[in-house]
Amino acid sequence: MGVQLGITRPGRDPDPGGVERPSERVRLKAQDLAHINNLQLCVSGLLVLPMSRTAGFWYDKTKGFGMNSTVAGSAVEAYERDGYVIFRNVLDQELIKEMNGHVDWVQARHPDVRPEQLGHAFLRDDLFWVRLVSDPRLLEIASLFVGPDLALFASHYISKPPYSGQPVLWHQDAAFWPLDPMSVVTLWLAVDHSTPENGCVRVIPGSHRGPIAEIRDNDTVESVLGKEIAVEVDESQAVDMVLAPGDVEVHHPNIVHGSNANTSPDRRCGLTIRYIPTSTRITDPEVPYPSAFHLQGEPGVNRYQPRPRYVEGRDYPFTGSSDWI
Repeated sequence: MGVQLGITRPGRDPDPGGVERPSERVRLKAQDLAHINNLQLCVSGLLVLPMSRTAGFWYDKTKGFGMNSTVAGSAVEAYERDGYVIFRNVLDQELIKEMNGHVDWVQARHPDVRPEQLGHAFLRDDLFWVRLVSDPRLLEIASLFVGPDLALFASHYISKPPYSGQPVLWHQDAAFWPLDPMSVVTLWLAVDHSTPENGCVRVIPGSHRGPIAEIRDNDTVESVLGKEIAVEVDESQAVDMVLAPGDVEVHHPNIVHGSNANTSPDRRCGLTIRYIPTSTRITDPEVPYPSAFHLQGEPGVNRYQPRPRYVEGRDYPFTGSSDWI
């Protein structure tokens, strides 16, 4: 029995966000794969796509990883080697549509906050946000990298408006976070198409294997963090994380990454979700940490926020809200 190879042929089924999608499948015997370069297993069972460094693993929304430990292992291997990995088609478009409405809803409640700064301080009592970070598809991906006992450390909408979206200067997340040990993984969930034109995430592959550099203030440009890594970054090595809505980019806390300003006519919105194993201690003096939620498995070493309950008229309405009353 062969495996399925998804091939996107020129001129067939282009994705409007610049991400190639498999439009045809050809059955190949396993030995044929030895003659095909640049391939990587993808997460929809036996689907294999021709890979670039950003083609990513294709996620089966109904089956997840299932019993395909080889696929899961390939994703972890890529993450350990490069410091990042992409999963395609993780969340359905109905949920992405609800997320779009949620971004607008949160922004309307906080009109004086820049849309790049819709962080956990504005979300911790927000039931739809808790529902999002608890989604079993996201938890399955996170558990590949930090284990089955999961908690949320932090989360943040970074919504770059058209023409004026701020950049995120080069940095390493581990330089900022109060965690001991620094065992944490970020899932960057695309709400919009994310492209070089509208300021997609950029990473320096392999930089997670280096030391954690100092950070410094940078007030020469208005940026999301106001800080940057205090070493020179070879931007010629950067790889653009081109994503479609529902895709998830996963990255290591030590990888050097950032993003350019959005000077395009299109918004670029993503939700960052920072998952920790429950054995990682949040060392911030505020206990429980504002966005600390126990999500799965053993509760471990931290105290957590209580899960909110849905109140009609107070909370953002969403499909399945009755399950949270």
